[in-house]
Amino acid sequence: MVVCGDDGLAHRLATELRGVYREQVVLVVPPSRRTPPQPMAGRARAASAALFGRMVTAVNRGTGDSDDTLVPDERVMEAAEPTEAVLADAGVDRAAALALVYDDDETNIRAALTARRLNPRLRLVLRLYNRRLGQHIEELLDQAAELAAGTTAGHRDGHGGHGGHGADIATTVLSDADTTAPALVATALVGTSKVVDAEGLLLRAVERRPPRPGEVADPGLCTLALLSATSNDPAGAEGSEDSGDGPRLLPDAEAVAAATGRGAVVLEQVSYSGPPLPARRAGVMPFASLFSARLRWSLAGLVAAVVALAVALIVVTDDHPLHAIYITLLDLFAINDPAVDAPLGQQVLQLLSGLVGLLLLPVLLAAVLEALGTFRTASALRKPPRGLSGHVVLPGLGKIGTRVLTRLRELHIPVVCVEADPEARGMAVARRLRVPVVVGDVTQEGVLESAKIHRADALLALTSVDTTNLEAVLYARSVRPDLRAVLRLYDDDFAKAVYRTLRTAHPAALTRSRSVSHLAAPAFAGAMMGRQILGAIPVERRVLLFAAVVVDGHPQLEGRTVAEAFRPGAWRVLALDTAARGDTAGAEPPGSGLVWDLPDTYVLRAGDRVVLAATRRGLAELLGRRTRSPR
Repeated sequence: MVVCGDDGLAHRLATELRGVYREQVVLVVPPSRRTPPQPMAGRARAASAALFGRMVTAVNRGTGDSDDTLVPDERVMEAAEPTEAVLADAGVDRAAALALVYDDDETNIRAALTARRLNPRLRLVLRLYNRRLGQHIEELLDQAAELAAGTTAGHRDGHGGHGGHGADIATTVLSDADTTAPALVATALVGTSKVVDAEGLLLRAVERRPPRPGEVADPGLCTLALLSATSNDPAGAEGSEDSGDGPRLLPDAEAVAAATGRGAVVLEQVSYSGPPLPARRAGVMPFASLFSARLRWSLAGLVAAVVALAVALIVVTDDHPLHAIYITLLDLFAINDPAVDAPLGQQVLQLLSGLVGLLLLPVLLAAVLEALGTFRTASALRKPPRGLSGHVVLPGLGKIGTRVLTRLRELHIPVVCVEADPEARGMAVARRLRVPVVVGDVTQEGVLESAKIHRADALLALTSVDTTNLEAVLYARSVRPDLRAVLRLYDDDFAKAVYRTLRTAHPAALTRSRSVSHLAAPAFAGAMMGRQILGAIPVERRVLLFAAVVVDGHPQLEGRTVAEAFRPGAWRVLALDTAARGDTAGAEPPGSGLVWDLPDTYVLRAGDRVVLAATRRGLAELLGRRTRSPR
C-alpha cells in the first residue's frame, strides 16, 4: 500500500493500514514533515504528535486486540510532490493500492492520472473536496483502467479480485469532510440520529440510554453496539481505547440480554432516500422573506378592516356582497363620490373607509422599501435575528465547517456561523443558504455574544486551530454551563484528554471532542482494501463501518445462512442488494433495491451483494487478501 499526503490524515491512514489491516505501507510525505503539521503550539504537543504512530500500538492493546501488532517493514519517503519518478520509486507499479490524500485537489488528480498510467490495475483512493468533480474523475480513471488493462475477467482474478467484479481495480473518491460531517452533526444534536448517507442509502443509528429497572429496551431493527460501562460516570473514560470495559460493537443476542445498565446504539430506521431534490433557483426567494413579521401583521390588520367595512355596508344598505365590496374599495382609495344624500350609516362607513385608506399608504410604502432592501441584501451576509434561540453556533467555515453547515440546513436546524476570514471557503455557502454570520475572531470578547450563545442549544467549534476551538468551548461553558459542545481537535489522544477534563468539570453538560483524521481514516483504509465503504458511524471513541461486499470469494459468507455469517464483534449482514443479482429468491421483485428484513435462514449465494456493518478489524479479516509470496 502506498499513501501520499501532507497532513494528519496520511499518517493516520498509514497507521490504520499497518496496525489494523497488517499491510506493508510506503508513506510519502513532504520533506522535513514526517510528522503531521501542528496546529497547536507547544513543544509537548509537537512531541506527542511525533510519537503518534508509536502510541497506536499501546492504544490497540487497550481495546482487547493485542494480537494485532504493527508491521515492522515500513518505508517513509520524502518528496515535495508526487511526481512520476517519486511514484515509481515508491513502487506504484507493484502496489495493490494507492491513496492520495493531499489537501489540494489538483495535486491528487495529477498524481492519480500518472499512477493510473504506471499501473492500470492499481486500486486508487482519492481525497477530493469537490464532489461533482470527484464523480467525473472516478468515471474517467475507471474507464482508463478498463481500456488499459481490460483483457479478460480472469486477469482481475489473478490480481486478488473476487469473481471478476472489477472492484479491485476501481477508483474511489472520498472526502474527509463528507465522511465526518454526519458524525459531527449527530454528536451536537441530542435526539438526532447518527446518519450515514451515500448514493441514496440512508442509515440511521440511535443512541439509547440504559432502561430503568423493570423496563425492556427496544432493540430496534438490530443492536449495533453496547455503550461502555463508564458512559454514565462523569470521570470515566467513556469509550476510550484503553478503558477496561469499553463499547462492545456488534454484540449477539445473549450479550444484549446480559447487558444491564448499559446504553446501546440500535439501528432504528433504514430507508432509501432516492435522488436528491432539484436545487431551488438562484435569486428566487419565498414571498414571506420579502417582508418583516411586523409588516405582514399590519397588512393583515388592514385587510381585516376592509372586510369588516364591507360586511357593515352589506348590513346597512342590504346591497349585494360583490357590489358592497366594490363600493368599499372605491371609498378606500378615495375615488368614489361623496355620500352626501346617503343615509347616515353609509356616510359613516365612507369616512371610516377613507381613514383606512390613509393608513394603507404608509404600509404600502414600507412594503416597497422592505422588498427593495431585501433584494439589495440578498447577496450580503445576514446578522443573527434579535429573538433567535435554540440554534447551533458554528465557529469555522473551512472544509469541515462548510459541510457541517450544509448538513444542518438540510435538517432545517437554525445555525449562526462565526468566521474571522471574510474570504473563507464557506462564506459563499452561508450567503447562498441565507445563514447569519458573525465576522470576527471567536476568541475575542463579544463575538460569541453576537452569535446569541446564551440562547443557543449547541456549539460546534470546527476551526483548524486546536487552541481556538478549546478557548471557544471554555468561554461558552462560562456563559452557559449546560451548553452542548463539540470541538474538533487534531488527534484522538488529545481529544480524549480534553473530553475527560471537560466532562469532569461539567458533568451535567454534554461534551464531545472529535478528531477528523480519526473519523475519516477507517473509510479511506477500507476503500484501499478494494470494497465500497458506504460510511462510518462513531460509537464513543471507536468506529463502526458500513460496507457493500460481493459474497463471491468470501468463505465466511458464501454458502452460509445470514445467522451463520454473523460473527459477533466483527461483522453482521444487514441487507441484500437485489438489483445486483436480478432475483431475490422470492423476497422481493427483481431490481427492487435493498431488502433489509432478511430471514436468518436465507443462504448467501455467490452472486449476492450484501450491505454489512463491521468493525475495523472485522472488515480487515473479511477483506484480507491472499498471502504474498516473499520477493
